[in-house]
Amino acid sequence: MMINLLDRAKLLFRKDKELCLFLYDILGFYPHNTELYRIALAHKSSEYRNRKGRPLNNERLEFLGDAILEAVVSDIVFHRYERRREGFLTTTRSKVVQRETLNRLAKEIGLERLIQTNAHNSAHNSYLGGNAFEALFGAVYLDRGYKACKWFIEHRIIGTYIDLDGMANKEVNFKSKLLEWSQKNRIRLEFTLDSDTSNNGNSPDFHSLAKIEDLVAGEGRGYSKKESQQKAAKEALTKLRREPQFIERIFAAKEQRTAMEAEEVAALPKIDEIEEAIRREKNGETSANETKPAEAAKRRPRRAARAAAAKSAPTAEKAVEKGNRGGEKPENRKKSAENKEKPAENKNMADETADVVTVETTNSRRRRRNRRTKPENRTETIDEAAAAKEREALIRAAEEQAFKEHAE
Repeated sequence: MMINLLDRAKLLFRKDKELCLFLYDILGFYPHNTELYRIALAHKSSEYRNRKGRPLNNERLEFLGDAILEAVVSDIVFHRYERRREGFLTTTRSKVVQRETLNRLAKEIGLERLIQTNAHNSAHNSYLGGNAFEALFGAVYLDRGYKACKWFIEHRIIGTYIDLDGMANKEVNFKSKLLEWSQKNRIRLEFTLDSDTSNNGNSPDFHSLAKIEDLVAGEGRGYSKKESQQKAAKEALTKLRREPQFIERIFAAKEQRTAMEAEEVAALPKIDEIEEAIRREKNGETSANETKPAEAAKRRPRRAARAAAAKSAPTAEKAVEKGNRGGEKPENRKKSAENKEKPAENKNMADETADVVTVETTNSRRRRRNRRTKPENRTETIDEAAAAKEREALIRAAEEQAFKEHAE
């Protein structure tokens, strides 16, 4: 590359030749602004002071490098696996950018030797290498741009230190697999944090338990919650695969839990009421509930008669009142008297009453029209005693008619 040849020629006149050569062995190209790389290699326990005397560390470059590394790996995975779905791409990317992989890369490419720190590198939870790798990536982005970052991952990392195809097909998320199995079988699974201690004041220690139906299936220790839960899930999956008796205990606990949680679907019958009904049936007795239908059957004709009388009574009252207002004719009074004496012969009394009501209604409309025009000529002759007798006669006739129809 022409750029590398120019940078190598400039190297003869640089004061920081040693750092540039180390970075060239790691990156595959010479750096331009070495101050960015010095900051990327400075841990907060041993900060780098720039020319102005300002103390700096790699935390800000670590933040930037994390985002750029994720974008570059997403770009590579997206174009390499064109027919795979989003879930596969996400899982593959997470395997490449996870902290354990970055720690291993920092150690294998020799980046750990360049880190400036006063912390204990031998601690198990030390993520100095992974953090420094992300900070280095942020420095490359600021110094050479996105293309240099992508070239570094494609030509210096993948294929040399990372088998991308093997990593993509390798299952490392034991927790997700255990959750998937429990959800398919509708089994209760939970991860509990048993203890949270610290070693030497700097290394937190997490102890997680994987409980399946309140039975301890696995436990794991780690220097993060995620690490401890992954180890507990892995131990639980191993136990489920190797111990069939433990699976039987899990399903037995599930059956016991579901039986206790089930609601009562039906109330038990009352034995006393059943025995009392059997005793009455043997003795030929009838209960209060059995007598109610018979009484109701007896009351039906009376209710029907009352209903018919109630319907006909208002019509009869209106007909009598209207007839009295207009002056009832003698022949109409004679007919009503005959109906009172011989109710059995008047089978079509309802039709005749309807005709009378229609005629009287027409007469009443005419009288109201005349009253509006000549209110001074209104004369009303109402015989209350006669109206009451006529009303009683019509009601009695309707009741007798209803009784006869029901009897037939």
